[in-house]
Amino acid sequence: MTTEHEPVPDESTAAPAAVPVLAVVGRPNVGKSTLVNRMIGRRKAVVQDVPGVTRDRISYDATWNGRAFTVVDTGGWDPDARGLAERIRAQAEVAVTIADAVLFVVDATIGITDADEAVVKVLRKSGKPVILAANKVDDQRTEAEAAGLWNLGLGEPYPVSALHGRGSGDMLDAILAALPEPPPESYGEVGGPRRVAIVGRPNVGKSSLLNKLAKEDRAVVDDAAGTTVDPVDELIQLGGRTWRFIDTAGVRKRVKEASGHEYYASLRTNTAIERAEVCVMVVDGSQPISEQDLRIITAVADAGRALVIAFNKWDLVDEERRYYLDREVERDLVRVQWAPRVNITARTGWHVDRLVPALDAALEGWSTRVGTGALNSFLGRLVSEHPHPVRGGKQPKILFGTQASTEPPTFVLFTSGPLEASYLRFVERRLREEFGFVGSPVHVQQRPRKKRERR
Repeated sequence: MTTEHEPVPDESTAAPAAVPVLAVVGRPNVGKSTLVNRMIGRRKAVVQDVPGVTRDRISYDATWNGRAFTVVDTGGWDPDARGLAERIRAQAEVAVTIADAVLFVVDATIGITDADEAVVKVLRKSGKPVILAANKVDDQRTEAEAAGLWNLGLGEPYPVSALHGRGSGDMLDAILAALPEPPPESYGEVGGPRRVAIVGRPNVGKSSLLNKLAKEDRAVVDDAAGTTVDPVDELIQLGGRTWRFIDTAGVRKRVKEASGHEYYASLRTNTAIERAEVCVMVVDGSQPISEQDLRIITAVADAGRALVIAFNKWDLVDEERRYYLDREVERDLVRVQWAPRVNITARTGWHVDRLVPALDAALEGWSTRVGTGALNSFLGRLVSEHPHPVRGGKQPKILFGTQASTEPPTFVLFTSGPLEASYLRFVERRLREEFGFVGSPVHVQQRPRKKRERR
């Protein structure tokens, strides 16, 4: 199994789906995400014993008996929901419309509720095959109670325990019987689309930006901070190409300070950064740059990912705020002066199209390779014009240099002795002036020559 998420079909770009899609729906806190983890064989969906942890529709790849299918986890479906819960319900309804079959999860220990019956009415109207899972059946007594779910009129209820795995095999066999056979050919681009992670602290507009790029309400958006919990993947057409955007949960001050689902959400955000090629750091332009913003930017640079900084909510930035923002950029973002910056308003879509040239520039800088001859010619001029200062009667020199890798550009300098950290930063700065590397961190390593032992 792979961890790549499957795209939601788009009429303009949809190729035949490589695998069938199963939507998992049900009331809040009936164990949908735990059951999803059981089906995919690993803990990917965020789980906590609190209703409403899952909010967006999240896709995972799964296999059973040699057949692959996509599982779409959804937020709790409450037909009478209002506010944020209403938007979560809307995401569940979208998941049903794009799915080939639906797994309806019911808490067998509670039985049939009015909300369950209301969901059943919607599922019947959809015309999709429905598999009924009676969850939390941990013993024979609860299994007998699960038989009462026949009254829903959806056919045989499959008693399962998402926590312990009991009965999951029979349920998965029924799921495969309901799903269509996958086509013989697989579709997709060689190498796949470029991966872009949208990162930032909570409530800066990451999900609004994803929705505007996707031209649909792909992620749940609310004024409450921390609405997104799981990373949300979306294939989006921009500039005539396909990109894979990953919306992430807002990174908290410290992972150690987070608890429950926030802790796992932070870990998944860090994983999304590692998975991405370039990160769009969304900053609230109307607010001062915070310590959290700087910490996330540092995490992206340390991970060796290309970086674009998007100052969002620009419609709220007046002349006075622009003056102070310029000073904050000069003072606080001095370490990432190489990152392209764009000013946008995700809510209205103002200047969102400027992200594509910035992403292209960052990815080009991230994959730039300098020939060994050109590099050493540059290093020779640099050493002659600006030699390393003498320390303790010794003056180390750069003997030879090579670019060990790209993505990010990594250089190894062979020296006659250890170079000071300040001189390494000077070499990095001059490398950027000479060869560019826009939007990419540059790693400069040194290998001092070992002293020969005297006999």
